[in-house]
Amino acid sequence: MEKNRNIPLSASEMASLWTQYMFDTMSTCFFNYALIHIEDKDIRPLYEKALELSKVHVEKIRGFFEGENYPVPQGFSEEDVNLNAPRLFQDPFYLNYLYIMTLQGLTGYGLSVSTSIRNDLRKYYIECNQETMQLFDQTIDTMLSKGIYTRPPTLTPPKSVDFVKEQSFLTGWFGERRPLTAMEIGDITFNMNKMHLHVAMKVGFSQVAQSKKVRNYINRGVKISNKHIDEFESIFREEKLNSPMSWQSFITDSTEPPFSDKLMMYQVQLSSQVSIAFYGSAFSVNTRRDLAGKYTALTAELARFAEDGANLMINKGWLEQPPLASDRRHLMKGKKV
Repeated sequence: MEKNRNIPLSASEMASLWTQYMFDTMSTCFFNYALIHIEDKDIRPLYEKALELSKVHVEKIRGFFEGENYPVPQGFSEEDVNLNAPRLFQDPFYLNYLYIMTLQGLTGYGLSVSTSIRNDLRKYYIECNQETMQLFDQTIDTMLSKGIYTRPPTLTPPKSVDFVKEQSFLTGWFGERRPLTAMEIGDITFNMNKMHLHVAMKVGFSQVAQSKKVRNYINRGVKISNKHIDEFESIFREEKLNSPMSWQSFITDSTEPPFSDKLMMYQVQLSSQVSIAFYGSAFSVNTRRDLAGKYTALTAELARFAEDGANLMINKGWLEQPPLASDRRHLMKGKKV
């Protein structure tokens, strides 16, 4: 740490820390509530470990901010969770939630390492990545042992290596479509897995949201997520491939809110932003034009939904502002920012 004393955090480093602080303070609330209800002896230790990691991350990030004399974000606190609320989700949902969150965490930490310059930040994110990788490994092993993980489709090995010989490999709008590539199948499976979690989470949140506007917004999100799942499943049905399972049956009938509307809106917004990012990744390796069109349309729909969610959070005073660059235009005019 001594060698980094006079090296200020870069914008990318500050962005990673701010984003993780928001996520881990939210996760602390979610994990604390989940542990009140989780009964499965195999799932409970995973959540205890996840809670421990989130708490450690929050304190370490707080130290980074204080070391820069930068205001520590508000994030989420005990005020955003009601530990006395009845169970909203069953244990299998919690296991799948942790599976998706660790997947997203591995992606986020990998990006944070690649955009961090200071050696203390790099060391920190490498440690986060290693911890999350271990938690992911334990989580997926637990899902497999309980028979609640839907394996992606398998492919018949080809007889030889082949090369694309015709431009029809890229078509898809009209006529006979070529079979999906392994990359396209993997991305669709991955995105369906996330969307199934998002649907179940939103259905649960819509039952307990206190604000009518928030409830209506989340219900709109349920319809969008279901529509996206239908789009992906129709592609797999055409290819005679298996699709991931739904998690909506693991929601209870509770209507008492365990979380604040602010926290639930953050989770819904986060799910939209992450989906947009992964749709973009899938688009980049897709070579069938009809799939490219679908990803473009689905991404645009999520972007509109996320923008409306941001506007709702602004109106409610819930959207915490991320670190900004100095407003030079105002400063050059002699105005105070």
